[in-house]
Amino acid sequence: MQQTEYTQSRVKCLLVDDLEENLLALSALLRRDDVELLTARSGFEALELLLLHDVALAFLDVQMPDMDGFELAELIRGSERTRNVPLIFVTAGTRDQHRMFKGYETGAVDFLYKPIDPHILKSKADVFFQLYQQKQQLAHELQQRTETLRLSEMFMAVLGHDLRNPLSAIVTSAHILEHGSEDQMVKKTAARMLSSGKRMSRMIEDMLDLARARLAGGIPLKREHADLGTLVQRVAQEYLAAANERRVEVQQDGDLAGEWDADRLAQVASNLIGNALQHGDAHEAVQVRLNGTHDDVVSLSVANSGRIPADVLPHIFDPFRGAQREAGRNDGLGLGLYIVQQIVNAHGGSVEVRTEEPDRTLFLVKVPRRMVSIVKL
Repeated sequence: MQQTEYTQSRVKCLLVDDLEENLLALSALLRRDDVELLTARSGFEALELLLLHDVALAFLDVQMPDMDGFELAELIRGSERTRNVPLIFVTAGTRDQHRMFKGYETGAVDFLYKPIDPHILKSKADVFFQLYQQKQQLAHELQQRTETLRLSEMFMAVLGHDLRNPLSAIVTSAHILEHGSEDQMVKKTAARMLSSGKRMSRMIEDMLDLARARLAGGIPLKREHADLGTLVQRVAQEYLAAANERRVEVQQDGDLAGEWDADRLAQVASNLIGNALQHGDAHEAVQVRLNGTHDDVVSLSVANSGRIPADVLPHIFDPFRGAQREAGRNDGLGLGLYIVQQIVNAHGGSVEVRTEEPDRTLFLVKVPRRMVSIVKL
């Protein structure tokens, strides 16, 4: 996406006074090349101008016929469009505390007493002009970045979808070569291709899940009756088959059945166990605990030796934590824990990470057995 350069427009300032000579005097003091001055001789004219223009600041004369400055300020504050316009009252009256309190109650940010000191007037006005310009620039930058992020995520979703078909063909061909050739070099090469293809496939699925979570309002679920113990045992066995020198200890308690998206919860278990095996001590077992002793909630905890650095812990579920991974490591896109959080949230559950003594990290997932329906009265 091509970024549009921000062009600073002229700031608009509203001057309201029933006397023409006062408007001329204020205009002469506030005139600048980057400021457009709007003048009104009554409160009604001022309201009409505010319907047509976005102003950075308004100077209101307190003593005007038909509608005084206080009444005008109340009407300005009562409109959604104009309630945030800074108002400065200008008065020739005495410094009456009651009038000042009334002015601040109606939304004034300041009072100026006639005769007006030109330096004070310009200084106060310049502050609000600069604030308005900064606000406009920040709004423009936010709009640009929001659009860039939206297009990037759309591109990621399209790219991930389009990559799946050619990657599937590569994985299938590697599988055929691995099992159909007698040449050991060919079998070894095919096995590496198959492993890399499967890892790339997981990355693509992570990218698509990220796009679903960001663009579609969350990861969709297909709920059905499932047993969390069976799901976790299957995932643990798959990891042990790939790395038989490691140990994964699974303990189950209570009833582990519920209405969940079985594939998604298996993905949660796979990501957590895979992380524990990758980052934990190779000589220590990964401990998985399943607790179904409560009526409404089932919990899954995965613990391994080792601690997460304190500066990483607050951002552990943030996507693309590339800058926080060790240099030279090939850990994928850093989306695994973010997707775990999104899947658990979609089930109406919670996930948290704890660092325990001695030198131990634990991820705890809790999911309700069934979807809770909210009845609106």
